[in-house]
Parts: sequence; structure tokens; C-alpha cells
Amino acid sequence: MTVTRLIPVLLLLLYCNLVRPVTVSTTKSTVEVQENSDAELSCLFKTERDLNPRIEWKKKDTEVSFVYFERNFTGAYRGRAKIEGATVTLRKVTLKDAGEYRCEVSASDDSIKLGETNVTLKVLVPPHTPFCEIPSSALTGSLVQLRCSDQYSIPPAVYTWYKDKKELKSQHSNFTFNKNTGILTFQTVTRGDTGQYHCEARNGVGQPKSCVGNHMKIDDLNIPAIIAGIVVMCLVISVCILGAWYAHRQGYFSRHRGSPHAGYGPPPQDTQDFKHTQSFML
Repeated sequence: MTVTRLIPVLLLLLYCNLVRPVTVSTTKSTVEVQENSDAELSCLFKTERDLNPRIEWKKKDTEVSFVYFERNFTGAYRGRAKIEGATVTLRKVTLKDAGEYRCEVSASDDSIKLGETNVTLKVLVPPHTPFCEIPSSALTGSLVQLRCSDQYSIPPAVYTWYKDKKELKSQHSNFTFNKNTGILTFQTVTRGDTGQYHCEARNGVGQPKSCVGNHMKIDDLNIPAIIAGIVVMCLVISVCILGAWYAHRQGYFSRHRGSPHAGYGPPPQDTQDFKHTQSFML
């Protein structure tokens, strides 16, 4: 009786061992390659019965698009990609190729008909020549910033500053330096900070790149010259004021002042016109 009850269980276990659904996997879920090199997106599969399964590759951007469909590459991948088994190789990848890809294998004869795996492609970009902002001159005691940036490298570059071909350390009493932003800050520059400066960008991909650099000269603030200039300006203003006052006292301004009735005067008065006559006497 007990053996009879075990027969269905044994049959179920035997059936489960015989049923092998399609399985899909990848040897590398994240692929990192340098720009303009080839990228291999691996996809391995096993089927239960179907010896000729349907293979599709898709890319997920803002929407899902086909890469490989009905045994042909589509769009921008046509002519620059190949497939072996289910593994795809993209030639001379660019930043547009970066993203998440999905390999789908459909086996219509299998009990479980669909399997899939995802592969993420990261395209690395070596450093470009960084853009540097280096002032040519500054006054002692002033705040000065030197800037270095490379907006195109992937992953983002880190920066190193050099003075007279010697590397500047990020920790120093006279300046601060952020290797991630590329900003070198002198809170109060001194004449000792005069020199040739340049910046180098690196991100572990390709060779580091440096800007041309520039010579920065730090000059002292010339206090005596500033005072002398102020004194000269005050003297010039004083001379102008005294000259204007003297001209006013001499009447140079009033002589040339115009009058709307110039050249006109009242007629001479005859004193006889104001004498009393008898016709006015009571």
C-alpha cells in the first residue's frame, strides 16, 4: 500500500527531471570598453527540445528598440555588428551605444518558451585636453583661483596642478586644491607664488592630457605710487579751482554775459518837462 502511494511522487520527480526549460545567461553582465573599440555582449542559452530557437536583442533607452530581429541587425547596428550563437559583437562603439541590452531566446517547442538575460554596456572616454583658466598677473594679498576642466571624459577626470613642472599637493598652508573640480585657490597670494602653472586630467582610460599652461606673476601693491598719484590729482584739481576763482574775480565771466536789451537806454530827460506851469495852479 505504501509503495502504491509513492508511485505518483516518483513519476512527478521523473517528469520534472526530464523537463528542462530554456535557460539564458551571460558571462559578463556589465561590459566596459573604450570608445571606438569593439564590445562583446555575451548570451548563452540551453533549450529543452527546440534546436532552432528565435533569438532577439533589444536595447532599453527611453523606449525599447530592436538591435537584432528576425536574424538581421537593425538601424545603426546594421553593418557594424555580428552574432555568433546568441553573442553579439559591436564594432567601434560610441557613446550612443552605451546602455542596457536584453537578449531574449524563444523556444516554441519547450515547455517554458522564453528566457532572457541583461547586459549593460558602458563606453569609456579617455581625457581630452582640459580647459585651463590661469591669470597672467595678480597683486599680493589678493584671492586668486586657477581652474581646470574636462567635460568629455568618462568616467569624470581627476585633476593635478603643476607649478614649474612640480606637482602641487592638495594640502598646503598657502592654497587649497580640489582634485575633482580642478579648482586651485590661493586665499592670499604672495610673490613666491609666481611661476609657470599647468593642469593635467586623467581618468584611468587612455593617456593623461595637459593644458598648455601659463605664467602667473605676482606683484606687490605699490603704495608710494598710489599716494603720489592721489597727490598729483589733488594738485591738478586745486589748480583748476584756483584758476576758475581768479577768472571770476577778474570779471572774465561777467564781461561775456549777454543781455536781452544790450545797446538800449532810456532817452535823455529834459528837466523843463517837469516844471509846473500856470495851467496847473489853482
